[in-house]
Amino acid sequence: MIAHRTLRNTLACLALPALAACSWQEETALPPAPESQVVIQGYADDVGVEAARIAYAQVGIPYRYGGANPEGFDCSGLVHYAYDRAGKAVPRTTSALKQATRRVDERALLPGDILFFNVAGKLGHVGIYLDDGRFVHAPQTGRTVSVESLDSPFYRQAFARAGRFD
Repeated sequence: MIAHRTLRNTLACLALPALAACSWQEETALPPAPESQVVIQGYADDVGVEAARIAYAQVGIPYRYGGANPEGFDCSGLVHYAYDRAGKAVPRTTSALKQATRRVDERALLPGDILFFNVAGKLGHVGIYLDDGRFVHAPQTGRTVSVESLDSPFYRQAFARAGRFD
């Protein structure tokens, strides 16, 4: 279990069916904190922290399969975009992102770490860790980039590993 402060306005978690190609059928509704309340701790020059801030700024942008820009994002496209804007070139696909990161213990997560999720028995989704057990991701067609909690039942079960770029 990840230790974190209680998040205000946490909504009840919905039971979530399988994910296919970074597409959700439903998702947990955890509204992001207002911009003024988001505290992403780290060093000002830390690329991971900057990528987390950039990804968080995309909350509300629609999901678009294959998307990697503010017109629309898929899960790995959001990671690619945020890191690119923060000054670090990273792979574009979820599997390539996994290979490019070194494993990080979830008790040592830092803003900008990449979170990988197994759904329907395979690695199929990715997000960027923010802070306090929260992460940002692009969930599915018809939804928008959003913030979720790693402590929600679905994400707790689907969590595969965390990774960090060197």
